[in-house]
Amino acid sequence: MKHNLKITIILLVMFIVTQAIGLYVVNHYSQEGNDLPYGMGVPEVEKEMDFYTSLLPSIILAFVIALALLFLLSKYKVSFIIRLWFFAVVVLALSLAFNSFISKFSWVPMVAVIIAVPLAYFKIYQRNFLVHNFTEFLIYPGIAAVFVPIFNFYTIIILLIIISLYDAWAVWHSGIMQKMAKYQMDSLKVFSGFFIPYASKTMHAKIKKWKATLSKKQLEKKQIKVNVAILGGGDIVFPIITAGVMMTKFGFWSGIFVVFGALLGLSYLLFIAKKKKFYPAMPFITIGIFLGILASVILL
Repeated sequence: MKHNLKITIILLVMFIVTQAIGLYVVNHYSQEGNDLPYGMGVPEVEKEMDFYTSLLPSIILAFVIALALLFLLSKYKVSFIIRLWFFAVVVLALSLAFNSFISKFSWVPMVAVIIAVPLAYFKIYQRNFLVHNFTEFLIYPGIAAVFVPIFNFYTIIILLIIISLYDAWAVWHSGIMQKMAKYQMDSLKVFSGFFIPYASKTMHAKIKKWKATLSKKQLEKKQIKVNVAILGGGDIVFPIITAGVMMTKFGFWSGIFVVFGALLGLSYLLFIAKKKKFYPAMPFITIGIFLGILASVILL
């Protein structure tokens, strides 16, 4: 196990809570009359297969461009633009999530933005640990609400396969994911995903001993080694999008099966992963999602 049992369970609980919030937000915007605010809503029309298949290449191209741009900006350390980009995305995603909880009046979308802006500021520019992880619960549901309407069963399956292959290549072959994550955490002080810093048992024992024997000034000079458990944003949002697509196309329980399939895949990875090794999560999560879809077809 890469992390201790307590941290592993915390990560899994954070994952499942975000999936549940995601299903709520997606379901809210799928209801008649609950269009996406801020001019993002599109007229509801009968969508043929051609609608989804024609959009898929554009969506994949957009992901490729976004990843390439992020990589280039990271490589040349253009931190101001990256932070501004993250800030804009976080404000929009949080606003969409908040709006789904309080959307009863025409002025609510503006209130949602007013709530989102300070949270995004503290997340991106102040690096507050509690604000960071709290906002992660809402960011990915907000993002999923934008993407669910433009996918159907077949196109989301294709996207999952492509993303999983890319994730495996980026972690096991090129190492791009590790480099980008390190740059985000060390230089930008921003990370897209959950992160939980924790000390090992050995470090805890040392700290306890230092507190008993050293003065406050001496204790401040000691270097405390902290481990970090992380779960990337993509590993959180793609299961929400898939569950949302299944829920809106085939019913609530189809989405639930996807969520628990994704949880199964992530759980397997976290329990078999070894310390100090990097793993792509999406291939494991995707296999779990496929098992969830298969179970829903058999049982529902």
